Amino acid sequence: MAMAGALLPVTVACSGSHPSASSAAVSPESPDRAGGPSPGGSAAGTSARSAVTGPVGVRHSLGGYQPLWPFADEAEARAWQESYHSGGHQPWHLDADQTALAFVRFLGFGEIDRVTSRTVRAADARVTVGYRSGETGESGTAAVLHLVRIGSAADAPWEVVGTDDTDLSLTTPAYGARVSSPLSVGGKITGVDESIRVEIRQRSTGAVLGRFCCIPAGGRNSAWSARVPFQGATDPVLTVVASTGGHLAAVERFAVTGVRSS
Repeated sequence: MAMAGALLPVTVACSGSHPSASSAAVSPESPDRAGGPSPGGSAAGTSARSAVTGPVGVRHSLGGYQPLWPFADEAEARAWQESYHSGGHQPWHLDADQTALAFVRFLGFGEIDRVTSRTVRAADARVTVGYRSGETGESGTAAVLHLVRIGSAADAPWEVVGTDDTDLSLTTPAYGARVSSPLSVGGKITGVDESIRVEIRQRSTGAVLGRFCCIPAGGRNSAWSARVPFQGATDPVLTVVASTGGHLAAVERFAVTGVRSS
């Protein structure tokens, strides 16, 4: 998907399965109420932590990006910073890898449990998440998550704002568009014997507000589309998720975009 205006390009999707020597499997952790690792938890099994480069201590604003997870807005991020300063609450918000994997758990994709690569700068990160293939034992790429820092100071937390497109794209609805039910969704896919599932999710409750299963698809850069009814939206921002799999893992590729509820 592409965001209107002169802002950085935004999000959605994934590349095919391929091995990576830098794959870092993460052991399952008990989620807290925000859906992330338990307070004080570490990146268990992670071979390398995200390295922040460049200047920090400057203000990082969402700009035109949609706050998908874990914070609803900058005020909520500031509230976490205060709790972190006073009691060290949920330090995983400072780690782009852990935030990306916690978002995957929020989506319910249990087999996607590792970071295979990352590019992390002062206020912007791309974290590639993947799974272990039961057939080959190698790590497959499911999506490249885009995160930005939200708030100010060196301990500004990370926020998921979308995914980068490759073999699976989610171009309709437009990023940041105001939507209502039923929602027209669509994009393009490259693959063989694919079956695309679409969900509309709400951050505050974790609820699936609408679901469509499934859209048969395949070919090279082939168009796919569906109409997804949904109800019960109370958050201003909703996450639309398209996923496919079933060959090497239940979910092998996914794409997300952020929309505004009417």
